[in-house]
Amino acid sequence: MKKFIERLHFITHDIEQLTHIEQAQIACEAGAKWIQYRCLTKNDDELLEDINVIAEICDDWGATLIVTDHIHLNGKADIQGFHMEDMDADFTKLREQLGEAVTIGGSSNTVEGLIRLAKEGADYAGFGPFRDTTTKPNNAPHIGIEGYKKAMATLNQNGITLPVLAVGGVTADDIEALMETGVFGIAASAAINQAEDMREAYLTFYDKIM
Repeated sequence: MKKFIERLHFITHDIEQLTHIEQAQIACEAGAKWIQYRCLTKNDDELLEDINVIAEICDDWGATLIVTDHIHLNGKADIQGFHMEDMDADFTKLREQLGEAVTIGGSSNTVEGLIRLAKEGADYAGFGPFRDTTTKPNNAPHIGIEGYKKAMATLNQNGITLPVLAVGGVTADDIEALMETGVFGIAASAAINQAEDMREAYLTFYDKIM
């Protein structure tokens, strides 16, 4: 089942100045159609408190709500999909567990990982890190512009059409060059939610991608 995948994925994060709910609200008001709720610091009750409010916001604005990991919450809130950060996760089993209707995205830092995700039925993949990022610890080598070009060429040569999003330290100034590599889109967090004006930062990303 082919899913709708937005080209700009906004990822909420634990930051002091804005709650996850506030981040989702501002992003949706700016036109976001894809919110990835990434919170690894709360218990299930606290997660669901956040998710239920964010789900209502997403519903009001027509945005897709994806939750990072926490697949045990499937069916307990209006969640459209999950993004798995475990690069060794078995997506064949995940699909059997979650069903065809649920969107499932994965993470990879190698072309081989992207190919595996495609073969196992992931709906999209976050591929990074582009450069250093403080949002998520990742000791993998930076991919860089040339790395994305080579990766996308390899996928094309193998007839793989998996939507790939560049992630990890991406700024608005990087977007034009990244999109020219053939990636499907961009996933971003800190460059948007830690900007002086989050709404303006989101709009800048969106305009450059689209």
